Amino acid sequence: MIGSDPLLSAVLLTLVLAASVTAVLVLVGSPIAWWLARSKWAGKEVVGAVVSLPLVLPPTVLGFYLLLALGPNGPGGAIAGLWGARTLAFSFAGLVIGAAVASLPFMVQPLRNAFAAIDADVMEAADTLGASGAQRFWRVVLPLAAPGYMVGAIMAFAHTMGEFGVVLMIGGNIPGQTKVLSIAIYDFVERLEWEKAHVVAGSMVAFSFFVIFATLMLGRRAAHPSP
Repeated sequence: MIGSDPLLSAVLLTLVLAASVTAVLVLVGSPIAWWLARSKWAGKEVVGAVVSLPLVLPPTVLGFYLLLALGPNGPGGAIAGLWGARTLAFSFAGLVIGAAVASLPFMVQPLRNAFAAIDADVMEAADTLGASGAQRFWRVVLPLAAPGYMVGAIMAFAHTMGEFGVVLMIGGNIPGQTKVLSIAIYDFVERLEWEKAHVVAGSMVAFSFFVIFATLMLGRRAAHPSP
């Protein structure tokens, strides 16, 4: 359980969740985005469409299928059985998995665009100089794709901070374990605690504005780099 004050607990849990999801998506999203950007397979857009599904699916639909997958009769139940649990649903681990799926396109798309923008001649030059795959990634790809990573990380972090439908479906409302800020706002409204709801919701609006502004500025700098 995180924190003793319910609202502080929700804030800290949301920050930990968003940071965890962002870290997971950097690791998972990078190879997916690289393959989508560089593969010549004609059917790769089918994979691209699957990755982008969370953008258009109602959160309750996505949350429902994630609940089945993470529940006792799904793969999540089998994984949880390794340490004696019955399910990954209604747990922080399940929340990370579900939020990562919901935020995946927010990481993959900026990275895909960044990888696609890397000139093939630069990659060929690195190969000619004898760079290994790891050296080519760390010394060539990563610096050139840094703006994409920054935009993807900001967008994934922000989207996770505000996620409601998916986290409610697979995490429920367990204080200190799965009750994040979006659920806390919902609780305040249900209890007619309008002042508290205004404070938290207003803070989320300000945070969202900052995220959008920062993303636009990063995109502008990437498009018009300083000499």
